[in-house]
Amino acid sequence: MKAPTNAPANAPENAPANAPGAPLRLNADLHAHSRVSDGSLAPAEVVRRAHEHGVELLALTDHDEVDGLAEAAAAAAGLGLAFVPGVEISVTWGGETIHVVGLRIDPGCQALRDGLARTRSGRDARAREMGEDLARAGIADAYAGALRFVGNPAMVGRTHFARFIVEQGVCRDVHEVFQRYLSEGKPGFVPHRWASLGDAVGWIRGAGGVAVLAHPGRYRLGETALWSLIAGFRDAGGEGIEVVSGSHTRDQYRRFAQVAHEFGLRASRGSDFHGPDESRVELGSLPALPDTLVPVWLDWPETAQAISRGAPAPAGTDVASTARA
Repeated sequence: MKAPTNAPANAPENAPANAPGAPLRLNADLHAHSRVSDGSLAPAEVVRRAHEHGVELLALTDHDEVDGLAEAAAAAAGLGLAFVPGVEISVTWGGETIHVVGLRIDPGCQALRDGLARTRSGRDARAREMGEDLARAGIADAYAGALRFVGNPAMVGRTHFARFIVEQGVCRDVHEVFQRYLSEGKPGFVPHRWASLGDAVGWIRGAGGVAVLAHPGRYRLGETALWSLIAGFRDAGGEGIEVVSGSHTRDQYRRFAQVAHEFGLRASRGSDFHGPDESRVELGSLPALPDTLVPVWLDWPETAQAISRGAPAPAGTDVASTARA
């Protein structure tokens, strides 16, 4: 991908993400999951853990589901943690599964809820087919086993199968399960048709939210296709892109800082936290955004709330070692 000449050359290596009074340095974590989708903690537990790790502004962004937001918001209010309601919508684009995060949404918006329900509707049939395919690969009772790890039966997915397979001793961890069984071309992979890019962005905007392209460095797209995706996302009304993500390397921080500049997108920051034993990066431990970017949270009222409270940095945090190299 051609880098724009006005892009920042480097992302900060150890910049303090929580410097008081500076929106850019706010310790914002705007991508996290709970048991309502494929995380391992309850919504309130995610909030408490974020608070303990120095997060100043948090979004809960469960996959295709908003039913954990009330619990999370109540927990955040009790702790004095600035909180914005979110969701991560699964999208099919160019034959790939893409994720779009919606931030500051109204979870009661009926059009959003109806769209998410349609997106979720095929999950159980897909999961049953995955169970049958895994049985043929020598892993019996995987569907029933996956259901034991589901907080919300309507949201059964690959991560729940992976946890069951780890429990059975077939693989060491969830990452290995995905590599051996659940990625495209592997025995337990079953494709699914998700929402369209335009629909996902439209639902978010219709619910009063801001659409952010999640972890763009994860998608198996060539440069031309990735450029086309980002252009289509922006043209559909998308406003932000995850630059500093728990799924990105430091080189990708720099690359997507350049992309944000090129497309005039605001920058977001999120760990993509799923649980203490399954996440590459802990809540609140990512490096700050590069100085020249405009954070997606710049003019939110929740940002002013977080700055006025000024959370302390978590003890022992080393952003250089916690970010994936």
